[in-house]
Amino acid sequence: MPCARYALSTNTEAVDRASYLSHFDYICPVDQIDSERRLTLLPPFIRWFAEKGWQPRAHQLELLARAEAGESTLLIAPTGAGKTLAGFLPSLTDLTRRGKMPPGSAFTGIHTLYVSPLKALAVDIERNLMKPVTEMGLPVSVENRTGDTPAGKRQRQKLNPPDILLTTPEQVALLLANHEAERFFKDLKYIVLDELHSLVTSKRGHMLSLGLARLRKLAPNLQTIGLSATVAEPMDLQKWLVAQEEGAARHAGLVMVDGGAKPDISILKTEEHIPWSGHSAKYAIPDIYRELKEHRTTLLFVNTRSQAEMLFQELWSANDDNLPIALHHGSLDVGQRRRVEAAMAANKLRAVVATSTLDLGIDWGDVDLVIHVGAPKGASRLAQRIGRANHRMDEPSKAILVPANRFEVMECQAALDANYIGAQDTPPVGAGALDVLAQHILGMACAEPFDMLELYDEVRGASPYADLSWETFERIVDFVATGGYALRTYERYARIRKTPEGRWRVSNPQVAQQYRLNLGTIVEEAMLNIRLVKRNALGSLGRGGAPLGKVEEYFLEQLSPGDTFRFSGRVLRFEGIRENECLASQTFSMDAKIPSYAGGKFPLSTYLADQVRMMIDDPDRRHRLPDQVRDWLELQKDRSLLPKRDEFLIETFPRGSRAYMVAYPFEGRLAHQTLGMLLTRRLERAGAKPMGFIATDYSLGIWGLEDMSLMIADGRLSLSDLFDEDMLGDDLEAWLDESFLLKRTFRNCAIIAGLIERRHPGKEKTGRQMTVSADLIYDVLRGHEPDHILLQATRRDAATGLLEIGRLGDMLKRIKGHITHRALDHISPLAVPVMLEIGKVPVPGEAHDVVLAEAADDLIREAME
Repeated sequence: MPCARYALSTNTEAVDRASYLSHFDYICPVDQIDSERRLTLLPPFIRWFAEKGWQPRAHQLELLARAEAGESTLLIAPTGAGKTLAGFLPSLTDLTRRGKMPPGSAFTGIHTLYVSPLKALAVDIERNLMKPVTEMGLPVSVENRTGDTPAGKRQRQKLNPPDILLTTPEQVALLLANHEAERFFKDLKYIVLDELHSLVTSKRGHMLSLGLARLRKLAPNLQTIGLSATVAEPMDLQKWLVAQEEGAARHAGLVMVDGGAKPDISILKTEEHIPWSGHSAKYAIPDIYRELKEHRTTLLFVNTRSQAEMLFQELWSANDDNLPIALHHGSLDVGQRRRVEAAMAANKLRAVVATSTLDLGIDWGDVDLVIHVGAPKGASRLAQRIGRANHRMDEPSKAILVPANRFEVMECQAALDANYIGAQDTPPVGAGALDVLAQHILGMACAEPFDMLELYDEVRGASPYADLSWETFERIVDFVATGGYALRTYERYARIRKTPEGRWRVSNPQVAQQYRLNLGTIVEEAMLNIRLVKRNALGSLGRGGAPLGKVEEYFLEQLSPGDTFRFSGRVLRFEGIRENECLASQTFSMDAKIPSYAGGKFPLSTYLADQVRMMIDDPDRRHRLPDQVRDWLELQKDRSLLPKRDEFLIETFPRGSRAYMVAYPFEGRLAHQTLGMLLTRRLERAGAKPMGFIATDYSLGIWGLEDMSLMIADGRLSLSDLFDEDMLGDDLEAWLDESFLLKRTFRNCAIIAGLIERRHPGKEKTGRQMTVSADLIYDVLRGHEPDHILLQATRRDAATGLLEIGRLGDMLKRIKGHITHRALDHISPLAVPVMLEIGKVPVPGEAHDVVLAEAADDLIREAME
């Protein structure tokens, strides 16, 4: 009874199995499986499948066969295809054969390490894995270990490890930095890496790749199993899973599952007016609430924590039926998150508003609808999130996209189209970060003294660091040992020392303690705990109260006692800050503020940006858009121009006593912000007297005092020169030298590299203290050692992260010779969205004191004339 087809890609080094007669295989009943496969499936598993009325899928059996042949493998399969069971099947089979260790046996380390990008996913996997283990009566112990696990349990796990440990990248690094690491991992046979695509492209992935290189040293026969549903370049992940060797292209095997029901995705159909600008999607609340009432359980995804708080409050205001609706994001107290997850698993909730904390792997089969509020920013991210509905391969996931503005309608349509054709846009793995390497080197010294050459060879076995030069590695080791040339006179930066035998060890035990307190690659703004308090009869605040989670310090510092803000699904009154806690009481207010969180917004993927450009260029694709959006674009065509896919449109027009330039690169907010900074410098030199700029994901608006249309017409301003690639040379360097963004990037690198410590025993530095420390060191290094390895790491990070310099360079090449200018009498329809957000970022110059205020209704009326 064939159910699904899968393409089988076999590594050249894989064992040859004559049972494969063609390129494709099918799911088949157990009694039809060939004898070799049937023998690898032990009786308890065959009985369990039979009792459930299920059949093992072909890719599950294939992965088991490859594992037993000693091969590391990447499994790419759609959501609901049983990836998790496939990943654990080799471990459960091997542990069942081994049997329970008798009392009095020698110490046995963990057998299998499961690594997840999310704490919630590790907890969910434990719950789901224990069910078949218990039902089959397998002699297997399973535990999870995350940052939320009590310290006592973590210590007990070192002394008495479970067979299978479910954990996160940070906990792997902590375990490896312990002098007991070799003993703990000596029996490790399998490491299962879930949602691998979301791990490998970040600094957490770089940290984990270095940890994996050390695990291979501690357990030479270690096999890796990678699991993923959305991958653009499988070979990148296949290489990541195995040790790299100079001059040899090594990669894991690949099992790729085809098939699965196509999702049922739609864009919200509404009679409401779709906003020209903004990100709240408040217009759609009545329609969203109606969908909640018509479905059993709904997951509502947003891109930021502040959006989650806002949407949750809006839904509660509309919740006349008193539906059980919950909120879930990473800043909430762990107790609240676990209660929400438990209620969701028990089918006690009708809806959960969530951020990326729930968009990976959580298996809640009763979720019958996913609503994505706001554009997804990536086709792969959308595929991942809509897979939370049904979570069964052979049943279609149902999803509704709710664009927040008119440009997002096009982005949502592009993401929907991409999902149906299976297009993926996960980012590339990239080269390993140097600040992460510095952290890892210190961690290895905490575990045991290391030989520099041996560690270099080990590190180069990690795929992101395969091309690391010896010179760079030497400089990183010197940085960990001295802080670098400019800082070597300060004793506190000497964190490792060379022994008489030529090995490197930590300088003192306090270094190891500080390493464990500050380990990690996720650098958030300084956070303060929120504690819910009440006033006593005398009017003074109590000292107790429930913890609600954390909010960024800079937001709270802007509040005065009595101000209200929304958090944890409540409206809170700010009472003050005591030590490292914000005290708040519950209240009611219609004007409560919503905390903002730095770095929470996803960048628009290059693929979706190109698809939006194509949509604007293609009349047939525009015809499929809602009437409001289609009419808006047709009006743009009449008033100005709809740019072709390879065309770069620049519009200039006057409004009041100001002159405006609006460009439409469609390259995402980060690249546009960098472009805006560089363009305003050039416009200042040209005499255009720029006042400021604003960047959205789709366009860039600049305003100034001089008539830029006239300057272009009489030759004083050349658009080809203005947008020349050379702006990424001297202009970029000059701006970076004075930009706070580079200082911010340096601060993050310095924290990860261990140069600046966030936490000390019993206390934590404030955000202001961290910034002051970072700025002082940054100025010292720039003045005395401009080629310092950490400054190099900072510039590399800035180029690929906050500034998107690589993407901006590609755009400048793309538009060369394809710039089209329209000098207009007034604002165009396409320019209205960016104009509605104008005035937020001042630019120093001749007009920096001029204040600009626009009325939205006037803008729209003017554009429609």
